[in-house]
Amino acid sequence: MKSETMLALYRSMLRIRRVQERIESLYLQDAMKTPVHLCIGQEAIAAGICLALEPDDSIQSNHRGHGHYLAKGGDLKAMIAELHCKATGCSGGFGGSMHLVDVAAGHLGSSSIVGGGIPIGTGIGLAMRMRRTSQVSVVFFGDGAADEGVLYESLNFAMLKRLSVIFVLEDNRWAVCSPRDSRQTGDNVFLRGADPDRLFTARLDGNDAEIVHETARAAVARGRSGAGPSLLVCDTYRIMGHAGCKAQEPSGYRDACEIDAWSDKCPVALYRAKLASRGILDEPTEAAMEATIAAEITEAFDFAAQSPLPHDGDLHKHLFSE
Repeated sequence: MKSETMLALYRSMLRIRRVQERIESLYLQDAMKTPVHLCIGQEAIAAGICLALEPDDSIQSNHRGHGHYLAKGGDLKAMIAELHCKATGCSGGFGGSMHLVDVAAGHLGSSSIVGGGIPIGTGIGLAMRMRRTSQVSVVFFGDGAADEGVLYESLNFAMLKRLSVIFVLEDNRWAVCSPRDSRQTGDNVFLRGADPDRLFTARLDGNDAEIVHETARAAVARGRSGAGPSLLVCDTYRIMGHAGCKAQEPSGYRDACEIDAWSDKCPVALYRAKLASRGILDEPTEAAMEATIAAEITEAFDFAAQSPLPHDGDLHKHLFSE
C-alpha cells in the first residue's frame, strides 16, 4: 500500500473521530435537535471501505452513519446543519442525524429503520446491472439488522442475479442493550450454506483499517467484474452508548472491563502508532492534519448556528417523487 493511501486512511478516520467528539461535547447544549448515534471506535470500517470506492459508486447507511457519510465525501457543513435541523442541512432540516443523504457524493441515504437500507442497496445493485454500468453498491448495517430476514432475502437475490453489491456487517456486538450472544447462535450464521462462487465472504478485524481496505478492494474488483456480491463481516465495537452522549448512557448493561479492552483496540490510535513506526506519520504532519480538521469542524458548526430553520410551508414537500 502506498504511503499516500495510508495517510488518506488515517486522515479519514481522524476526521470522523474529531467530528464525533465535537458532537459529543456539545450535544447537551440542546442546539442539535435530533437523536445522535456516535460511531466512535468503528472509524476504520467506513474509512477502509469508502476509500476503495469511486465517487459514482453508492452507499446505503444506517442510524449510526456519520462515519459513512463523511468517508464517502458527504458535505460536513450540510451534515452538521442537518443535526441542528436547519434548512441548509443535507435533508433540508427534516431528517436529522439518522436521515443523511448526499447524492452528489454517492451517499444515497441512511435510514432509522433497522435493516431498511439492505433491500434498497440491493435494488440499487439491480439498477446498476440493468443500466450495464460497472458501479458498486455498498450497504452498511449492524449485527442487530443481521437478525432480520430481509438480509437473507437480499443476499439470495444478489447471489441469484450476481449483483455488484457489497454487504458490510459492522458487528459491534450490541443491539441497543442486547448482546449478540443472546440473539444469535455460533459465529458464522451469515455464511452458512452460501456458494463461494456466488458470494465472496470474509470475517475480518474491523479495527484494522488496512485489512478492511484491502478486503474491500477485492470485493469491489469482484463486483465490477460481474462475478457477484460480497459479504464482509467486520468485528468492531462501539465505545459510546447506543444513542446520545456519554453522560446519557445507561449503566449496568455492559461490563466496564469489556469497554476498556476494546478501547485499547482503538482503530485511530493503533493506526497512528503503526504509521509512526513506519516513518510515514511524524508530529508536524499530524499537527497540521489536526489543525485543518479542527478549523473545518468549527466552520461547520458556525455555519449550522447561523443557518435558518426550515419554512413551515415546506413541511409537506419532498414526501413523494413525481
